[in-house]
Amino acid sequence: MLQPNSIIAELEDAVASGSSERRVSTLRQVTDLFLYGGDRLSDDQVKVFDDVLCLLVTRVESRARAALSARLAPVDYAPFEIIQHLASDDEIAVAGNVLATSSRLRTSDLVEIASTKGQDHLLAISGRTNLPEAVTDVIVDRGESKVIRKLANNTSARFSESGYSKIVARSEGDAELIEILGLRVDLPLKFLRDLLKRATDAVRERLMALAPPELQEEIRRVLKAIASVAGGESQQVRDFKQAEAVVRRMKGLNELNDATIIRFAEAKKVDEVAASLAILNNSAPTEMMARLLEGHRADLILIPCKSAKLGWTAVETILCHRPVEHRVDEATLKLASKDYSKLSAETAERTVRFWQLHNKIEK
Repeated sequence: MLQPNSIIAELEDAVASGSSERRVSTLRQVTDLFLYGGDRLSDDQVKVFDDVLCLLVTRVESRARAALSARLAPVDYAPFEIIQHLASDDEIAVAGNVLATSSRLRTSDLVEIASTKGQDHLLAISGRTNLPEAVTDVIVDRGESKVIRKLANNTSARFSESGYSKIVARSEGDAELIEILGLRVDLPLKFLRDLLKRATDAVRERLMALAPPELQEEIRRVLKAIASVAGGESQQVRDFKQAEAVVRRMKGLNELNDATIIRFAEAKKVDEVAASLAILNNSAPTEMMARLLEGHRADLILIPCKSAKLGWTAVETILCHRPVEHRVDEATLKLASKDYSKLSAETAERTVRFWQLHNKIEK
């Protein structure tokens, strides 16, 4: 029968002695004692070990804390508080093992750490088995490319609808991420369609070569549908003449203002909104403005709106009534409002002129 209370006197002596070597030695002995029979201890006995380890770990260097993390991370009955303490350590050498594997971490713990710590901590969490949606949502929002790719490669990680939408949007221009996501068998069809639209022909071919047979058939169907739509669009030249005539007439009557654009947007008159932005930007191409309104990146719309000197209410209405599959969420609107207030009209005007000159919208 283990008697954890018997180590308290030695612990107090080790802490009081001020010797780093003595404290590390005591930490190792206490850990050995716990691992020897911790699965047979009562809750009260485990709590004693938890208190002892938490006291010791604050008084040893990071190398000793990292060693403790490596030993406790795979233990299903590890003391709860010390696991939380190690997982929250700022040094990834200490936190990494626990974040990657410990079953003692709750979803709320992972969400808190993912929301507040750096990219190394996010990277460690991204490889955990059966990551829940609440955690992947945070990682998708905060993670950099390396983290996002590791998360996408985690086949047991679960994603919310919003999480899938954002991670697919982040794949724009990232062939490796497109390939990883395209091979996920749990990727919903509508997001697979969006993903393949963003993929180059080379990436599409590689996906077909790597995908299992059941996924190959799905990819083939989606690509066929995309090609069919693209073929139909190429045969139809979009005509903005009527919308441009309406907008020019309103400008001549001094009625082309925020209120008019708001009415166009609310009525889902995309051509009229595009024509309004074009004319207010010194007759920029209406087709360019339409591409912005219908594109994947809502933030680019802020640029011609600022150049046209629209108020935020009009800009918000345009963002909320874009002809896209997913409505803009409240968090994105708040961020857009801050960005819009920071963006200067001069910078916006120069950007629009650059787009016109090079016939290219930067991604």
